[in-house]
Amino acid sequence: QVQLVESGGGLVEPGGSLQLSCVASASISSIYYMAWYRQAPGKRRELVARASNNGYIDYEDSVKGRFTISRDNVKNTLYLQMNYLKPEDTAIYYCNAGLPYDSWGPGTQVTVSS
Repeated sequence: QVQLVESGGGLVEPGGSLQLSCVASASISSIYYMAWYRQAPGKRRELVARASNNGYIDYEDSVKGRFTISRDNVKNTLYLQMNYLKPEDTAIYYCNAGLPYDSWGPGTQVTVSS
């Protein structure tokens, strides 16, 4: 099992930026997909972005052009750069390590409000 810990959340005004980090307790180089999910109050958890270990990346439509996912397989860290944040981005953001682990971090709160 791999343990994941997210950081970087907080309160930001609309139009602002945040960078989330997710540090893994073990090597992530063999994990095909690393991903960011989010869950807003009263809503289902949704995929925000995912990055494969061979360079494939995709995004949920509402964050395309604003968010950038990246992974550092040497530092065992996943990142999510979030720019031009909107109030509807407010959620708890979770890091996920895909198969064979399917592990989740505890989440980090992102609040976008003026």
